[in-house]
Amino acid sequence: MGSKYSRNSRREIRNGYAYIMPALIFMVAMIGFPILYNFYISFFDMTAQSVGMGHAEFIGLKNYEAIFSDPTMWKAIKNTFFYTIFCIVFQFIIGFAFAMFFSKKFKAARYLKGLMVISYMLPMTVVGLMFKFMLSPTNGVINDILMNLHLVKAPVEWLLNEKTVIWGLIIANTWVGIPFNMLLLSTGLDNVPQDVYESASIDGANSVQRFFYITVPMIKQSILSVLILGFVYTFKVFDLVYVTTGGGPVDASEVLSTYSYRLSFKTYYFGQGAAVANVLFLCLFVVALVYLKLIGKDEVSRSEEHTSEL
Repeated sequence: MGSKYSRNSRREIRNGYAYIMPALIFMVAMIGFPILYNFYISFFDMTAQSVGMGHAEFIGLKNYEAIFSDPTMWKAIKNTFFYTIFCIVFQFIIGFAFAMFFSKKFKAARYLKGLMVISYMLPMTVVGLMFKFMLSPTNGVINDILMNLHLVKAPVEWLLNEKTVIWGLIIANTWVGIPFNMLLLSTGLDNVPQDVYESASIDGANSVQRFFYITVPMIKQSILSVLILGFVYTFKVFDLVYVTTGGGPVDASEVLSTYSYRLSFKTYYFGQGAAVANVLFLCLFVVALVYLKLIGKDEVSRSEEHTSEL
């Protein structure tokens, strides 16, 4: 009888491997191999000339030395983090506010929420072109609104000025990212039991106390997921920047992805472009490790709480 169960167990394990094998092969071929190959070519003098000759010289870390000795690399790193942090802050705050607003369950909530998702469904290239016109200093609607509200005296050259171009990109990406934050946070808010709020109200807790001591702790997982996913999606931005500004003016909006693209496909320094892409990958890899660590700590604390209750 024991051998029968062991045979069934082995059969289930084999069936499990058979089901996951296609996905594993796909991930190795389409994700794993490009990442490994990108690391490989970052250690070679891979240029248009060497590719044409069919031979690239191994140069070790010289590609990394070259990019980190270039001031544009440091400007791209600074712009990437600046853009990412402010986009996440604005998207999260406004998205959270909308999630709280739509959690009131009024009649038009479902339809208004659906309308808001339209911005998230638009291709980023379309968003880039749209905001390129909206932020125009001559006939842009955003400048018209600001001037009619007497917030500015003259049209702002959002995408033409080195000091304001990054803020123009932040405005565009924030508009796209608000629905994403709103939807994930709304899901977390829907899972909070209403009787908890009622009990807190009976005990005398006001709305601010209920928010910080009930809402935020009970949707902690959703908040963490939104922030980490938002960081990943925003940090690797390419299409919005490329379509809207191309990294200009004078590298003022250059980010790691556009800098890697420029090195690889405009100047044809493929090795240096791969090195920049690897820096971007390592930054996101560190963020992923931090996320896994935080998730692990939260699961441990939850299991300890459950054990103490038992």
